[in-house]
Order: sequence, then C-alpha cells, then structure tokens
Amino acid sequence: MTIQMSSLLPAFATVLPFATVLAPMAGAQSAPPKPEITGVLTILSPKPGVTAEQVMKIMPAEIRATVPLYLDGKIQQWYTRGDGKGVIFVMNCKDVAEARALIENLPLSKENLMDEQFIPVGPLLPLGILLRDGPSSK
Repeated sequence: MTIQMSSLLPAFATVLPFATVLAPMAGAQSAPPKPEITGVLTILSPKPGVTAEQVMKIMPAEIRATVPLYLDGKIQQWYTRGDGKGVIFVMNCKDVAEARALIENLPLSKENLMDEQFIPVGPLLPLGILLRDGPSSK
C-alpha cells in the first residue's frame, strides 16, 4: 500500500493546531522552548460607542500615517476584518512594545478611538518535532 504525500496534507493541516497546544505538554521532563518573536499581530477596532463618522473624519490622516509604516517594512501585511469592524496588521516588530509605540502614534489611536490588541508571534515550534523525529535524523 502506497500513501501519497498529498493525501496526508489535509490530515496534517487538521492536526497541526492541536500539536501547537499539546507539544509543550508532551515534553513534561523539560521546559518547552520559548518561541522567538518575529512579529506582532495587531488588531484595531473602534471602541464601543465610536461612530463611523468619527472614524471617517480622521481616516485620511490615518492613511497618510499608515502608508509610510508599510513602505518602511514595519507593516508587513494589512487586512480589513471580515466583519468590517477594524483592521489587522502583521507587523515586523521585535516585541509588543515596539508595535504599540508605532500604533499609538497613529491619528485614530491618538484620538483614543480604537481598541488595540497586540499578539506576539513567531515560528511554529512543533514543526521542529517533524525535523527532529524525521527519517533523515536517524
């Protein structure tokens, strides 16, 4: 019986999120490695009670201030939330403090109109298990 690698991909994609959570538990004899922070996922949403008119009044200045961050490589990717309630930036920052400093200088944040959420991100460490336990490592 031959198993095609392409047939394993859906199963791998399903199991991978669980492996992220469970991998630190499996290595109970030693502390799990701390992930290297390679960026910050930043979610900005209007605060409760902030109207679309308030946001749109400041939006031209917000765009003028945000585009240079993209052109300087600080904002790697940017998206509109699927529910239309804000934006998501993938930022090239070494830590949350750096991302926060950049975002808090934007006009909408200066006007205290946005809720800000910062999530440090890094490489998916459980992928190292595949390399460590793979056929080439034996």
